Amino acid sequence: MEKKASAGNRGEGVRSDCHITCEIREVGGIELKLQSRVNALFGEDIRNQVNAILDFYGVRHARIEVEDTGALPFVIAARMEAVLRTLTGSDREYLPAMLPENRFETERDRFRFSRLYLPGNTPRLMINAGIHKPHGIILDLEDAVAADRKYEARFVVRNALRQLNFYGAERMVRINQVPAGLEDIEYVAPHYVNLILIPKCESALQLRMVNDAIEEIRRKREVPCRIWLMPIIESALGVLKAHEIASAADNVVAIAIGLEDYTADLGTRRSQEGMESFMARSMVVNAARAAGIQAIDSVFSDISDMEALKQNIKVSKSLGFDGMGCIHPRQIKVIHENYAPDAAEIEKAMKITDAFIKATQQGLGVVSLGSKMIDPPVVKRAQRTINLAVSLGLLPENWQEQMIAQTESKQ
Repeated sequence: MEKKASAGNRGEGVRSDCHITCEIREVGGIELKLQSRVNALFGEDIRNQVNAILDFYGVRHARIEVEDTGALPFVIAARMEAVLRTLTGSDREYLPAMLPENRFETERDRFRFSRLYLPGNTPRLMINAGIHKPHGIILDLEDAVAADRKYEARFVVRNALRQLNFYGAERMVRINQVPAGLEDIEYVAPHYVNLILIPKCESALQLRMVNDAIEEIRRKREVPCRIWLMPIIESALGVLKAHEIASAADNVVAIAIGLEDYTADLGTRRSQEGMESFMARSMVVNAARAAGIQAIDSVFSDISDMEALKQNIKVSKSLGFDGMGCIHPRQIKVIHENYAPDAAEIEKAMKITDAFIKATQQGLGVVSLGSKMIDPPVVKRAQRTINLAVSLGLLPENWQEQMIAQTESKQ
């Protein structure tokens, strides 16, 4: 009995991808038809790769059509695996080699000003995303992937985690809403994913289910690095349970808000002024601070208006957010520049920190700057600003020595 399946993208505008149709037969050997824009240069390599994967899955008789638009080998492997596992029922993984530079963990409190969303079933958008230097790259298996393509997208995302150079960006995956998203975890947890985003989160139970799934995988095979979690609040119920969610597990490092779904849940429209979401954003920030984690704002959907984005970030920063999502690389620079501390913030933080250090050295129990008393939370916030400025290269590590030297020269 003949069986047929296909995977991948084709059509006008599709690049760096392939569409593979395979029909398994009872006799006739392997019949491979290749249509490729790069046939003259890489046709033989593509044919060899396809035949090697057929052999891996023990397929001896099949008719295969490959429509290639410049797919990298990891994409061809993902498309072939999706097709052949569908046809054969096999659960064997055809894994590309893991790049050495992809074997890294990330720190709990690393900067997450920007995180760039990329559709998990569109390889061309992934390939050079890291050169734009976002703090995180999100391979999205949820809203950006059609329901009938989610299975094949898992293989693309898994292979991208193994084969793509992320240029130091934190490697993130947004799974589908729990419980459906638990199946996604099996495809990403063993492959140095740094952070998993849990969409439409409404309870601590969902986070415990994600961690249980990770631990179950860990019992069966190696999970090579610690995996951080970032729940996304996208409903009224999620907002009301924000602190429960933010403090649900010790590997929750940030909590985000998704305003498109949240405003839809309210039955209102998202506005540029944001009055309809002010309470929700404030509750998410307060929940994050109470839990000692980062607060991450929603994406700004107008990719053509950089000035509006800048103003949105100013409001976001004033509310206490530490970063936001983005949907286009051109937004990254604006996000980084406007979440970073400005000159006035840095100068004030330097004075507060300097006063605190001097008071401590003198054994004083009270810290003051001019006529104003400085409370411990103010000092803590100033020190955080200093650390951020130093890490971003906005302030030298020996800033205090330079500050003393400048003061003495004025005297």
